[in-house]
Amino acid sequence: MQTLQGIAVSPGIAIGDAMVIDNEGFRIPRRFVSRDAVDDELARLRQAIDVVTSQIEHNRDAITQKIGPQYGAIFSAHLQMLHDPRLGAEWEQHIRQRNYSPEYAVSRTIRRYAKIFQSFDAPYLAERAHDLFDIEKSLLHSLLGRRREELAHLTSPVIVLAHNLTPGETAHLDRNHVLGFVTEIGGAGGHTAIIAEALEIPAVVGTGRFLADVSGGESVIVDGDQGRVILLPDEATVAGYRRRAQDHVNQAERLEELRELPAETADGVPIKLTANIEFPHEVKACLERGAAGVGLYRTEFLYLGAASEPSEEDQFCVYSQVVAAIGQGGVVFRTLDLGADKLGREPQPEDEHNPFLGLRSIRVSLRNLTTFRTQLRAILRASALGSVQVMFPFISTLRELRQAKMVLAEVMEDLEEEGVAFDRNIPVGMMVEVPAAVMLLDRFLPEVDFISIGTNDLIQYALAVDRSNNEVADLYRATDPAVLRLIEMSVQAAQRAEVPANLCGQMSGSPVYTPLLLGMGLRGFSVPPLVIPEIKKICRSVTLAQCEAIATHALSLDDALEIEKYLRQEFHKIAPELVVH
Repeated sequence: MQTLQGIAVSPGIAIGDAMVIDNEGFRIPRRFVSRDAVDDELARLRQAIDVVTSQIEHNRDAITQKIGPQYGAIFSAHLQMLHDPRLGAEWEQHIRQRNYSPEYAVSRTIRRYAKIFQSFDAPYLAERAHDLFDIEKSLLHSLLGRRREELAHLTSPVIVLAHNLTPGETAHLDRNHVLGFVTEIGGAGGHTAIIAEALEIPAVVGTGRFLADVSGGESVIVDGDQGRVILLPDEATVAGYRRRAQDHVNQAERLEELRELPAETADGVPIKLTANIEFPHEVKACLERGAAGVGLYRTEFLYLGAASEPSEEDQFCVYSQVVAAIGQGGVVFRTLDLGADKLGREPQPEDEHNPFLGLRSIRVSLRNLTTFRTQLRAILRASALGSVQVMFPFISTLRELRQAKMVLAEVMEDLEEEGVAFDRNIPVGMMVEVPAAVMLLDRFLPEVDFISIGTNDLIQYALAVDRSNNEVADLYRATDPAVLRLIEMSVQAAQRAEVPANLCGQMSGSPVYTPLLLGMGLRGFSVPPLVIPEIKKICRSVTLAQCEAIATHALSLDDALEIEKYLRQEFHKIAPELVVH
């Protein structure tokens, strides 16, 4: 049994068999074969060995002819490894005695030897591990052939283990078969993490290198609450996690009674509790969990993984579907929040040396007015069907906000001339996620109808921490005193201007932070649908005076970890029965 520590980005417990992904495709989810199929499976393995032998011999001869026998000797060494009698004996033993599939027998055996080579200090010996991985890859290609499964078309439940998953790949995960996933890189607040939470798939990212230690089909536990991953867990560990998984189910059932009750504090202060969503099907979960509407619809997920930019009709169809389904609660549509590379525009990713400081979000929209106008037309048309608000992301200057509003006004004029219905008084808001916007918020507020504080980006820009870089993930903390001060400044400025303020970052989705945020003056939260009952439970369990005392003490502390510890202590006093994510 091996335990890894990563970053918890989507809560829940998942227990199942591993599917290990690398850049070449998928490792094998199938672990066992039937006893009467053993001889056929051994024959299949021998055939694969013959195929790979032929490939290596061809490479050896070609390299020897081109650049000399000393280089061809590299492939001779591969042949020697492939036909090593110890390897062959282990493969056959695993298949005959343990009924392992040839794929699993090959992967498990080679990775065991590779790990031994990697443990040596001598670079020459450590390099032999790479040779073994190369042989493994070749054998698996031959064994699997066309039977390799695609991530979006799985046939059995698995836990996906990968170096990385793109947001597009994550968005296409089959929730019926992907029990959870783990990635070696990544951080809190990235798009992949956001989608995992939206799909309600337990996920851990940023574990560091581990894929060489696990083979497809091996048992894995994903602890999306604490950020732990357990490889080859023993029976006692599995039993303990099964109990924790049942605790999650029991808690969800207990909290169902809150669905029809208002979100308000124990002393009667109303709280607007809305949901963050990315896909139309999530509206059902919003309504089932008692959301007061959609406080953040991330429109960029229409673009991720799409072969081409969605048309006005494509977008209108999706937006109108969400507006009709949510009813009176209404929807806040945030305009495109992507980098230029996702749109196939210049500059290309290799030219974006620091994409988080580059051409992204509102900057992309204002640079690509055709795309921006198309999206605004679709949102405005949907506004004729129900309560709709539009929000601009990543605003850092007044010029950007005014330009975006000007484009919106021009699109309105076009629709009026065409006789197309829309809400002429549609509320317009902006994301507050750049420190510059916080510092000049008193200038922005007279020009918007509402603001939404996006803590995911606000944290990374305030602390100079790339939220997707696991090398500095420990510095990315919502409770850093500088971050709390920026949130407090934003809320106070909005209160003075009498402009509604909402908080929609991942911070708002943790019930541990709810008393603090209430005490700082926030009365609106937009959170993942999964945690709405928990946030409502905390709201209904505290008074405003309690929350203000918690906020006052937290803001007096100097260290993020100290603040985090204090907030968790207070949380346990308020709701000791809740499982903390």
